[in-house]
Amino acid sequence: MDIRALIESLAKEVLQSVHSDEKGKRRVLFIFCDSTAHEAHHDLFITLANQQIRYDMLFLDGETSSWLGMSRVECGGAGKVIAMDEYAPAPLELPKEYDAIIIPEIDLDNAARIASGLKGTIKAEIAFAALVLGKPVIVGEDVAGIKRADRRTLQTVELPKPYRELFARHVEGMKALGVDFAPQRSLADYAVRRLKAKARTEPAGAKDALAEDAEYLFEGKLLTADWINRCAGAAGGTIWVDAGTIIAPLAYDAMKEKGIALQIKDKG
Repeated sequence: MDIRALIESLAKEVLQSVHSDEKGKRRVLFIFCDSTAHEAHHDLFITLANQQIRYDMLFLDGETSSWLGMSRVECGGAGKVIAMDEYAPAPLELPKEYDAIIIPEIDLDNAARIASGLKGTIKAEIAFAALVLGKPVIVGEDVAGIKRADRRTLQTVELPKPYRELFARHVEGMKALGVDFAPQRSLADYAVRRLKAKARTEPAGAKDALAEDAEYLFEGKLLTADWINRCAGAAGGTIWVDAGTIIAPLAYDAMKEKGIALQIKDKG
């Protein structure tokens, strides 16, 4: 094999291992009202990072449009076609990629939509999809129920009493649907507890139950410990590789720890 091609192949294997390791982590999605709303929540991000939980941030620039990284995500509202850029998911698809949804601030309009099972806004569609999928939706409880933009426009920080009572009823309706509420400063801690509790109640996969008899096929050029930890069972089994496959030193340690045998195709 040409040395240049070998180096390129090894580099790809390493990059894929790093990327896959990130994908294996628990992931949560924050939904913020605008691109500055996250600035008051840096402690939440530190807490999640210390728990090895990856987080992404979705910034709303309107009720029906938002930004996730460099991708624009849009929902057209009632009776309109969902529009998005070529690579961005629709709002309903986003919860499939995350283990929990965190909404630090909810307003009267979105609370009413979520409690009534209605869609048409980014927050309502994502919350609906997450609840249908059985994933935690965690909302800040110490909020006034009035949008940031409305506060700036109307120069007020709270709703009048009749609207506050209506907002409280919608909050109770959201709770009845499974939405969790926690103080804004404790949202990350609450998310960590919910994810850990969910992990404890998840049944063990069939792969682990049959690990001792399992066989795994590795078709790359560099077998790494990350691949073994990600793709092999908890204990036992056999990994089949091609002749000439490079085995990283840490991969040998991982196989020894798991009691996994290494077999070369056609040679045993």
